[in-house]
Amino acid sequence: MKLAERVNRVSPSLTLAIDAKAKAMKAEGLDICSFSAGEPDFDTPAHIVHAAKAALDQGKTRYGPAAGEPKLRSAIAQKLQRDNQLCYSPENILVTNGGKQSLFNLMMAMIEPGDEVLIPAPYWVSYPEMVKLAGGTPIIIPTTVDARFKVTPEQLREAVTPQTRMLIFNSPSNPTGMVYTPDEVRAIAEVVVEQNIWVVADEIYEKILYDGAQHLSIGAVGPEIFERTVVSSGFAKTYAMTGWRVGFLAGPVPVIKAATRLQSHSTSNVCTFAQYGAIAAYESSQDCVAEMRSAFAERRAFMLEQFNQMKGLTCPSPEGAFYMFPSIAEVGMASMEFCDTLLETYNVAAVPGIAFGADSCIRLSYATDMTTIQEGLNRLATLLKDLAS
Repeated sequence: MKLAERVNRVSPSLTLAIDAKAKAMKAEGLDICSFSAGEPDFDTPAHIVHAAKAALDQGKTRYGPAAGEPKLRSAIAQKLQRDNQLCYSPENILVTNGGKQSLFNLMMAMIEPGDEVLIPAPYWVSYPEMVKLAGGTPIIIPTTVDARFKVTPEQLREAVTPQTRMLIFNSPSNPTGMVYTPDEVRAIAEVVVEQNIWVVADEIYEKILYDGAQHLSIGAVGPEIFERTVVSSGFAKTYAMTGWRVGFLAGPVPVIKAATRLQSHSTSNVCTFAQYGAIAAYESSQDCVAEMRSAFAERRAFMLEQFNQMKGLTCPSPEGAFYMFPSIAEVGMASMEFCDTLLETYNVAAVPGIAFGADSCIRLSYATDMTTIQEGLNRLATLLKDLAS
């Protein structure tokens, strides 16, 4: 069967593939410790669930506006004004089927064949593939563990060409957990303005921060960068709403209208009653966010302590999100081989760094329970000892 060439240009998601393999092994009765999925292990907070149930009882089950329920668009705009100092109104907001669709819509609306999109590595697995699907060319800018996996203004400036259309800027980062300081964000913004390119700010993890780290939305740096910034975010990570599939895009009205037009011919509106749960997430108490963040912080501290005792791993301390991204360079194995051995022989699922453009690293999510973390790290330590013997 002949398939469209665009399908052959993209690779399957390794994160989903590893997670599926781990679940299949678990279904066969094996005791698998999985660090693969970037999905909070908490239940969606009760008040959000109740709001969605109430919406069902009120008959909120019909088609809605492709751009989203007006009340949710308003709540998102108010949140961005209040928390991020971004002066958006509801017309600047598109509600999407998760943060992933917001980015896909944006690439399809703005990127054409011949356009280049700058992507610092390590990167989230879907960034380059979305650019390819839109006909653009992903330009990968490598970073190092010594630089805490952050791109410098000099690297960014050197990577810009006449074909550069956009920078993808993710802070806090998946997969590294690194957070750009406000000064670093300002320096990146200066280059974006100077080079007259766009920036999409993926801020899905903005509320999951540790050790006093501060999140500064790049669009809030000044009016010039605000005009060329598009924000992608959603409710999945902060509110444990991964399966609800509610995200959003925020940006200049022409961009939002174009992305809405595309969405009107693909998925139409996001699940109507799910949007009412999202409204409750933003308009109710944020205590649930603090409770989940506290649990993540405890797990993070434990994992860092364990990593520091393992020979063969080097892991900078993440300041946000819920991932560890240790280097396995000392082990002398490629990340895929290492993760295959770890899963098939030691029953531990981790994601190879090659999926994120960093083959000398692996990603472990601590969005799982402490029992799994403790046992999984014991098995990882055993693998490292076995390799060293």
